[in-house]
Amino acid sequence: MSSIRLRPFHAQNTPFGRQRRRLLGLGAASMLAGLAPGALISPAAAAIPTGTRLRIAQYKGGDRLLLAAAGLADTPYTIDWAEFASGNLMVEAMNGGSLDLAYGSEIPPLFGHLAGANIRVVAVIKGDVNEQTVLVPKDSPIRSIADLKGKRVGYVRATTTHYYLTKMLAEVGLGFADIQAINLSVPDGAAAFRTGQLDAWAIYGYSVPLAQTSVGARVLKRATGYLSGNYLYFSPPEAIADPARNAALADVFLRLQKAFAWRQANPERYAEAIAPEIGVPVEAVLTLLKNESQPRRLAAVDEAAIRSQQDVADTFLKSGVINRQVDLRPLWDRSFEPVLNGRAG
Repeated sequence: MSSIRLRPFHAQNTPFGRQRRRLLGLGAASMLAGLAPGALISPAAAAIPTGTRLRIAQYKGGDRLLLAAAGLADTPYTIDWAEFASGNLMVEAMNGGSLDLAYGSEIPPLFGHLAGANIRVVAVIKGDVNEQTVLVPKDSPIRSIADLKGKRVGYVRATTTHYYLTKMLAEVGLGFADIQAINLSVPDGAAAFRTGQLDAWAIYGYSVPLAQTSVGARVLKRATGYLSGNYLYFSPPEAIADPARNAALADVFLRLQKAFAWRQANPERYAEAIAPEIGVPVEAVLTLLKNESQPRRLAAVDEAAIRSQQDVADTFLKSGVINRQVDLRPLWDRSFEPVLNGRAG
């Protein structure tokens, strides 16, 4: 039986049709039926030694809550959860030896790779981009990205916000030098936006409905069409090479595949579980879920995903955000491809 503990990382504490939902619900129910407490989901995981531990990063209301809500949290190995506000902080912690698994957009691992971080991308979430937005105060006169010239714009360096803000500005002939770009952590950005110290805020996730419900924030522009929707799980090479942790990671990935299917089939139950955790009304969570750009699923590393991240790096090079060409292929590891594609023996 698992011993799952939520431990914040103190270095810097830091998101159909009715018939389709019914069919998905039946599929998820059949997958979960008969799953005994503590069951090993991956056949390869049968070799996991007693006492195996994984240190996994998550966002507030993240994978720990999802696995629990889906009835998939009772692992036969220990998971020590650490909560972070952004993927770039996860990269720093993993490079420091504190994590075995984390995830973020394509951007944090890119900057980590440029800095020589000891990480490898091992799996890909295909997820939503509609909750990645540029927000402005409800009474703001700003009506377009072009109106941001000279304005105070908050963002989080080395995250999706850095990337889509770069692309949005370039479309209207502007760059970061044309705005007062302010790099802020998610909590600091929320405070600055709430107190009127920002004219606009490029942000993601549940910070969006929080800002909308707390101060009436207005969406200036969504990142749909600017982001791939790929969110990357990454691990240190030492965890991938260790047989015990490798098997446990494979088991975690298969649980997450099932949990994502459960989430898709049970949006109301998921919203009721996560709303009190993140301090957002259930209705706000459901609005996000219903407006997702694509169903959330977990996939293996493939060539398209590698090319997508390479395109991000090339865009940053062209815009001057990074100063050298980088080949990202060495960052990617296909060790879990058989497991995630259902071919593990």
